[in-house]
Amino acid sequence: MFSFDDAKVFVRVIELGSISSGGRDLLISPAVASHRIRELEKHLGVRLLNRTTRRVTPTEHGRIFYADAKRVLEAVAEAEANVAALSESPRGTIHVTAPLGFGRRFIASGIPDFRALYPDIEVRLRLSDHHVDMLKEGIDLAFRLGLLEDSSLKMRSILECERVFVASPAYLERHGVPRAPADLVSQSHQCLLLRFPGSPELHWTLRGPNGPERIDAAGPFDSDDGDVLTDWALMGHGIAMKPRFEVEPMIRSGQLVPILAEFPPLPVQLAAVYPHRKFQDPKLRLFLDFMSERCQRLIRAIWAGP
Repeated sequence: MFSFDDAKVFVRVIELGSISSGGRDLLISPAVASHRIRELEKHLGVRLLNRTTRRVTPTEHGRIFYADAKRVLEAVAEAEANVAALSESPRGTIHVTAPLGFGRRFIASGIPDFRALYPDIEVRLRLSDHHVDMLKEGIDLAFRLGLLEDSSLKMRSILECERVFVASPAYLERHGVPRAPADLVSQSHQCLLLRFPGSPELHWTLRGPNGPERIDAAGPFDSDDGDVLTDWALMGHGIAMKPRFEVEPMIRSGQLVPILAEFPPLPVQLAAVYPHRKFQDPKLRLFLDFMSERCQRLIRAIWAGP
């Protein structure tokens, strides 16, 4: 007998490239995921996957079934969302991603409160400073903090966030205080960089005397975790470019010193992005409304100070 659960497993296995990854995403073991795909192949009477020791790829039959099954599963999810909207009792699962540090402080800490209000909505949170492929990874909602590019995704702006260059007093005592953007690329200074494949911070863009100015930031320290850059700045290893709300308490305490105030980095947008087809999902709207209000309130409180 055809099973929607079996089809769901097959779709996630194709999207993630392995049976273990697909099973893990759906909170089932690789053995159970493999069994469900075999049952699906048995029901259809064809082989859907080419299996190797490292990954799986769809057969010709598998590619055709994947496209049709994905459309069916999306239609069922939309129908469930429409019924939930009418019944005023949204339920189901939301897959969410957010940057590491921001997600820990503002999203993860708010999920228990959200669940207390809506106990029938489950939230699966994935934290990463990498930009996740939402369609491939099955993400419903992504919080982004950066210079956002045009995309096919729907975007809701939450807050514009000022950024600042910071360094520790000890670093500035050893290396001097930069007075102009060109000083950041001199051999006497070290930039702390957020780097990962596709990272936009290979260059720093700031407000120069004649408009936006891009500099080729460089230094011996880089990481794919923004909080690590803050730690390195505190330890005196270089200059970091950070959203001001992340380092405001350290600036007030004197642990970090803002520099180049006349040439600040361009601000970044805190925003949420999601596929257009998710726009009518009531549980997504509830979660986004809740977290947008929470982020605005907490970040503005940080700006206002104690």
